[in-house]
Amino acid sequence: MRKTKTGSKHKKIRNTVIALGLLLLFLLFPTWTPSLKDEHGAVLPNSVASLEEVELGGVKQSILIRGKDRSNPVVLFLHGGPGYPQIAYARRYQSELENDFVVVNWDQRGAGKSYHWNLTEEDMKLDTLIEDTRQLTEYLKERFQQPKIFIVGHSWGSLLATWTVQKYPEHYYAYIGVGQVADSPQGELISYRYVLEEAKRRNLIEAVRELEAIGAPPYQNPREDATLERKWVMAFGGSERGSDTYADMIEGILLAPEYSWMDGIRLVLGDSFSRHAILPQTRNVKLADTVPELAVPVMFCMGRHDYMTPSAVAYSYYEKLKAPEKQFIWFEESAHFPHFEETEKFHEVMLELKKAMMRVPAGIPS
Repeated sequence: MRKTKTGSKHKKIRNTVIALGLLLLFLLFPTWTPSLKDEHGAVLPNSVASLEEVELGGVKQSILIRGKDRSNPVVLFLHGGPGYPQIAYARRYQSELENDFVVVNWDQRGAGKSYHWNLTEEDMKLDTLIEDTRQLTEYLKERFQQPKIFIVGHSWGSLLATWTVQKYPEHYYAYIGVGQVADSPQGELISYRYVLEEAKRRNLIEAVRELEAIGAPPYQNPREDATLERKWVMAFGGSERGSDTYADMIEGILLAPEYSWMDGIRLVLGDSFSRHAILPQTRNVKLADTVPELAVPVMFCMGRHDYMTPSAVAYSYYEKLKAPEKQFIWFEESAHFPHFEETEKFHEVMLELKKAMMRVPAGIPS
């Protein structure tokens, strides 16, 4: 029996509708985070596992909250980038921390799930982002009935955390800087010298040619030239050695329940938008001049092989920084992501810090 043209047309329409429906399902699928359970599969009675939106500075922003005991102290992570959030893959690296803390990851305004089409560069001023951080901190303190929280800043997030702690020290037990940014011009110069020397040592003609073409910083085309230089930092192990957060992020966008495919689109757009809006504001940062002192205990966790934000620059700032107590911890097997590259060591460091702060409010392990 011959198929009619009308029947064939209806079939094509039906298949198209089904395909579009499946695409929308994947793009807009509701997101969530798994419950924390005991060895028998029962949800831990005092645990918290929440993926939610909060309004900060008039903008809805997404946070992931996980912990086996909601009475544990809160630790807030500020991601790097700018625009490189970690909600999509945070559980992979933070399961041990969830035993001892209420762990909070936040897609900052303009990044990941918190990217909105109507945001402008005016919405991304540093003071605005600092106020977002304060508001989120106050929300977490009130929700979990905590007098203070811990705050961890990674890379760009280390600047945001430092400035927030400087302005609002009363909210924080301690500040933990990971991949700490301290002196942007000096860091860029050391990073450039490293990749150029490494390219010559490896006899990589293409890398030498590209790096010599852009010349040492300050760059003629800051965004494009820095991106090219960072390509070789990553290739030479100056970014990650024991982790692959880019692959983790892609896997998280595709498979993790915390992210939909639409969130993945937001992440890509937000990454470009955030970098364009924020990096020009941080290009000449010199914390030794602007933040010579912090009123809370400070701990820097730095990878020995970090050339994204060179550890030598962070150590120089650490030596000058005044704080009630301070500690610099080397992660010998890590580069720019020591909290993900050496998760067991980072957990031990945080656990010791927790014990010290809960025992002696003004103290920190030495």
